[in-house]
Amino acid sequence: MIQIISTFWLRYIHPRLISLIATIGIVGLTSCLLILFVVAKLAEEVLEKEAFAFDTSFLLWLHQFANPSLDNLMLAITSLGSPTTVVVVAALTLGTLWWRHYRVETYIFVLTCLGGLILNTGLKLFFSKPRPQLWTLLISEKSFSFPSGHALGSMVLYGFIGYILATHYPKFSQIIYTLAVILIVAIGISRLYLGVHWPTDIIAGYSIGFLWLMICITMLKLQRLRQGQSLD
Repeated sequence: MIQIISTFWLRYIHPRLISLIATIGIVGLTSCLLILFVVAKLAEEVLEKEAFAFDTSFLLWLHQFANPSLDNLMLAITSLGSPTTVVVVAALTLGTLWWRHYRVETYIFVLTCLGGLILNTGLKLFFSKPRPQLWTLLISEKSFSFPSGHALGSMVLYGFIGYILATHYPKFSQIIYTLAVILIVAIGISRLYLGVHWPTDIIAGYSIGFLWLMICITMLKLQRLRQGQSLD
């Protein structure tokens, strides 16, 4: 029995595991597992209708800094993660990738965006968590709260665009990744400032978006590997 298990491991599991680790790295794989654990814990609490004490206290603490200037800034930032902006950015990116004949990147980008949309819509309907109503809101949101679609969508969209730009322009990779992180974080903060999401919604949105992003990037790397390209 042990010999059978050992043979199966060496022939089928081990090569794929080594390939996966070589593609995303030990740190990447470990990060994904930790994030998966966090998402599972958050989902468990939401399903059990448990309230996170820091959710309300953090939003009320953040709201004390509200002023007209910040209101306008946060409204502008949050619009960068709105469906209209996301569709425009995705369409421009898709057109550019196709025009530059980056066929593999084009197909994976479409899969990335569609997967992010399905995850966001499906999870919101599944958990059906109401949005916070702690003060008079500047914007009106009709969908459910968990996870944050802005956080998930910005992580998937801008994260993938950042990765593509960084791989094609490696000299500027640090700047590209830094700008992408700033943009993604700013969108999440804007949702908290505007009071339309709980902090746990943002955490879950980022986490789920990151996991899906890593899956899509891994698929892209493996496809490049099959085509004999550099993994970068």
